Amino acid sequence: MFDYFSTNLWLFWLLISLLCLIMEMASGTFYILCFAIGALFSMVGTWIGLPFWGQVVCFAVFSILSIFAVRPVVLNYLHPEHQERKSNADALEGREGEVIEDIQPQRSGYVKVDGDEWRAVTADGSFIKIGERVRIVKMDSIVATVERV
Repeated sequence: MFDYFSTNLWLFWLLISLLCLIMEMASGTFYILCFAIGALFSMVGTWIGLPFWGQVVCFAVFSILSIFAVRPVVLNYLHPEHQERKSNADALEGREGEVIEDIQPQRSGYVKVDGDEWRAVTADGSFIKIGERVRIVKMDSIVATVERV
């Protein structure tokens, strides 16, 4: 088996590249992808007749180059910076819920949104009864500002 790999080193680099791609699918960091690219360039190096030490150098050089050239492009494509992701309580803005405790003009009440209960006040200072549907227009810490739907 080792004799076969020594005469067909391109197959060794192809296997390394495939293993790196499989590991990349599990990690999602796009670092291991760079090693897969380096292995592919080493595979090309076997076809042009580089010795094994040259293939290893080719692997290292192209892996490092792809960390600085390919990875940022892939990250910007998949996760654009202008697209801000809301999380936690900020992600509730725009969601609809049901009033579970009356919301009075000078007092807060409670709304239930996706199974979670939140303290709520009205945006216009009106009275909202239990059972009415509301939309969250703003989150201020743990207090939701709501309006009728």
